[in-house]
Amino acid sequence: MAPLSLRLDMLAAFGVLAPLAVAQQAGTQQPEVHPEMWLQVDCTASGCNWQKGSVVLDSNWRWVNKDGQNCYMNDDTWDPTFCSDPLSCAENCAVDGADYSGTYGVKANSHMDGVDLTFVTKGQYSTNYGSRLYVMDSEDSYKMFALLNREFTFNVDVSNLPCGLNGAVYFVEMGRHGDWDGSGNTAGAKYGTGYCDAQCPHDMKFIKGEANILDWNSTHVPPIGHYGACCAEMDIWEANSRAAAYTPHPCDQPGLTKCEGIQCGDNAKGDRYLGICDKDGCDYNSFRLGDDSFYGRGSDFTIDTSKPITVVTQFLTDDGTDTGDLSEVRRFYVQDGKVVPNSEATILGPGAGNSITDDFCSEQKKTFGDVNDFAAKGALSEMGAALGRGMVLVLSLWDDTDVNMLWLDAAYPTTEPPLKPGVLRGPCLGGVTSEPKYLRATDPDAHVAFSQFKVGAIGSTFGSSARRLSPAYV
Repeated sequence: MAPLSLRLDMLAAFGVLAPLAVAQQAGTQQPEVHPEMWLQVDCTASGCNWQKGSVVLDSNWRWVNKDGQNCYMNDDTWDPTFCSDPLSCAENCAVDGADYSGTYGVKANSHMDGVDLTFVTKGQYSTNYGSRLYVMDSEDSYKMFALLNREFTFNVDVSNLPCGLNGAVYFVEMGRHGDWDGSGNTAGAKYGTGYCDAQCPHDMKFIKGEANILDWNSTHVPPIGHYGACCAEMDIWEANSRAAAYTPHPCDQPGLTKCEGIQCGDNAKGDRYLGICDKDGCDYNSFRLGDDSFYGRGSDFTIDTSKPITVVTQFLTDDGTDTGDLSEVRRFYVQDGKVVPNSEATILGPGAGNSITDDFCSEQKKTFGDVNDFAAKGALSEMGAALGRGMVLVLSLWDDTDVNMLWLDAAYPTTEPPLKPGVLRGPCLGGVTSEPKYLRATDPDAHVAFSQFKVGAIGSTFGSSARRLSPAYV
């Protein structure tokens, strides 16, 4: 599950309200300088190659203007002077560069191989909540990861993430150039355009170079438009210090689909399982699957979230080649120099295993009484097809204005008894303390650190030679 765009309450100079990000032209008011982030790629038993990369902030967070004049009349409403229709808005309005540290709380670490994300950042004109970043391999293009028959590894520190927050690492099938077309969208990947995910978010201000202003609902939190932005999503890591999950979300259409109507699978219309994407996915959450002592804060847990963690994910194919069908997504961890296998899915009975396979997903859906939309949308084979075509790496920190992250770390849905199998996803109590309003007031300094991203052959991305992430931010 990926984040809805978080509110950026920005007061512009001269007391004018600055907008949420709403455009696709490249602005000139603020230079765009991407924080550097080196990757380790093409890893083998002999080692990895270093590749210079960077991260870029999603366009939905940015200030949007026409020659310095806001394209929003307030936080939630389009200015008809510039945005009378989708095309004119795209032609008139420009998305501007970002002050990554001062406005958005995004900082490269001292090794330049990762980023630290802070939850609440008070800048000169704004208070910003959370962030969403994409990994790039040039100034104008996202890095495309092909993960079939590969292993993906990174280090993470979630020790400062309480219940209700989510420090996420995931892949989505965005276009390499952010849907840049040279006309309606001239900002492109350089300015973080072209986002999509399996929830088919309607809060994207622009989709495929046009403003999403039709049927704009300014009272919804966040504001939403008529169209959604759908694509396959592979959640590698959705976590705070109390709970974690990894989840494939296949879609039955390749790439970004600008959806409308039933195609979007909107919850409010009762269409969740009628759309093109599997919104539930097939999640592996150790707590939900019966092991409440595997992941949490302190030495009593197998994985101690008060200390840094190395997360390893393997994408295994049925024939052991790069062109085979995805047959298993396997997870294990490294902490304090020890390799730790994933927890067993004990709630599903003996022999259920500790990885995601089609059989695991079918048994999980049956045991929990959930709709098996994962199978209906093509299961691991369809997820693997997206991984084979190439996907963009996303890093984010967010709170949940929809259901307060209960689906990750508490009892959910709230209409079911907590003791029913599959309802408890973590030890958090939910309620007021998981609501964004509470978290923004009480935990503004919450933060997450991601570093040491590696991709390569199975078994090649971890070992004693890797730089260890210290408990202190670096």
